[in-house]
Amino acid sequence: MTLSDIEAQLADLREDAQTAIASADSLDGLEQLRVSYLGKKGQLSKILGGMGKLDPSDRPRIGASANEVKESIQSALDDKRTQLQAAQIQARLVAETLDVTLPGVVRPQGRQHPLNSTLDRMVDIFVGLGYTVATGPEMETDYYNFEALNTPPDHPARDMQDTFYLPDGNLLRTHTSSVQIRYMEQHDPPIRIVAPGRCYRRDTVDATHSATFHQLEILAIDKGLTFTDLKGTIKEFLRQIFGETDIRFRASYFPFTEPSAEVDVRWKGKWLEVMGCGMVDPNVLKAVGYDPEVYTGFAAGLGIERFAMILHQIDDIRRVYASDLRFLRQF
Repeated sequence: MTLSDIEAQLADLREDAQTAIASADSLDGLEQLRVSYLGKKGQLSKILGGMGKLDPSDRPRIGASANEVKESIQSALDDKRTQLQAAQIQARLVAETLDVTLPGVVRPQGRQHPLNSTLDRMVDIFVGLGYTVATGPEMETDYYNFEALNTPPDHPARDMQDTFYLPDGNLLRTHTSSVQIRYMEQHDPPIRIVAPGRCYRRDTVDATHSATFHQLEILAIDKGLTFTDLKGTIKEFLRQIFGETDIRFRASYFPFTEPSAEVDVRWKGKWLEVMGCGMVDPNVLKAVGYDPEVYTGFAAGLGIERFAMILHQIDDIRRVYASDLRFLRQF
């Protein structure tokens, strides 16, 4: 093989390599071309294998030409690799890019139910006055719902017409006063609790009554508590709920308090009954092991639905249970 033959082969190799590299469309294909042209067993190595037949004086010339071809091919490989990597990154960016101009999936904003917002507001007031939240079961025994609360056996509240009795002899609680008994059995005075929860009675459902409703009751037991303490607590609570307004206490009767009273507020020019209250009956204190000669206490209970209807100007109690979004979106 002559010098001119080898030079011609090197020139052809450079041209073929540059054409093939320019046409490569993947990094894997480009790597195969590198191995094919510049690898140990590649085409350049095969051409240089014929240098042994050349005159020694011609070998440096061929070596220099071979290095130029190798550098030219390597430069073409590097440039093409940079292009392919940039194209690969750009394609990935296009595939993974989010179009922020497209409309998103709109989720309706949730709102607090008027009953929950009213309950939370009431609880916050009493917690601010030093009360602790207490809860109890909605399915109760006759003892906790009636007997321990000094309710006589012939009291109308025990009738089937008023109470939901269960087959096992238990019942659905008619008030959250049962929570007071359970709490007093487990805690020694002084105590101050607020007991919110769901209650059940056999009421005819209409604009102001429901068979399922919610109550909130407070109980305070300590040495030296008087009716004046009760009045001061209720007045402060109602002031925070309704603002400055006239309040009156009317004598009433409840089995578990003595004396007892009902509380009215003047709302939009009319007297409106909002809760019942009284001093805890000594028999209730005895039922839980408290000495009525040492401790006194007061209690009060109210319907959360009534307050919610007043505060939110709701004309029908059934609206708060209907799950009507047109109604709920107002709050």
